[in-house]
Amino acid sequence: MSDVRRFYESLAEGARRSAPAALRNREPIAEVLQDWLPQSGLVLEIASGTGEHAAFFAERFPALEWQPSDVHPDALESTAAWREAAGMPNLRVPLVVDAASPDWPIDRAEAMLSINMVHISRWASALGLLDGAERLLAPGAPLILYGPWLEDDVETAPSNAAFDTDLKRRDPAWGLRRVEDFAAAAEERGLAMEALRPMPANNLMLLLRRT
Repeated sequence: MSDVRRFYESLAEGARRSAPAALRNREPIAEVLQDWLPQSGLVLEIASGTGEHAAFFAERFPALEWQPSDVHPDALESTAAWREAAGMPNLRVPLVVDAASPDWPIDRAEAMLSINMVHISRWASALGLLDGAERLLAPGAPLILYGPWLEDDVETAPSNAAFDTDLKRRDPAWGLRRVEDFAAAAEERGLAMEALRPMPANNLMLLLRRT
């Protein structure tokens, strides 16, 4: 795993890594999750990154089983370390999940969540995320995403435009995606866009449901 992939992280303690953005956005995200997540069941988090969100949300939502995952070895190690430190019984051992692959080591979830993945992954990973939601989610179950997005007929914030440029400099396959493109691809896979909520720092949360 290259240092470029984790350009937003720093060491925390031992194997644990820390993303400053995770500390800033976890409370606003949790407030929306309170409305959008089911009351019980298993939440599969795709691309858990440092694992800080998983540990925080497992504590915040004790009635839910939280299943973190990632494809990067250092992210899995960090998530495992945060899990050990948190000591939450509803926080599972992280799984190796490559969103772009059709082979996931899990076959069901009551909800799926992905935070800040789509813009730092190839488009194939975004489509793979939707494919996985089609396979795993029952009708009515939510797929929830958080991050910076572009929207048709909505002026892009200068900070997001600059971020998009920087991402593409790091990897031409990265970059902010259009909500409309993602929603169209989701519809082809039996997922309907239900809600879009503005978040701090020019981010959005998207709620899609399996039809």
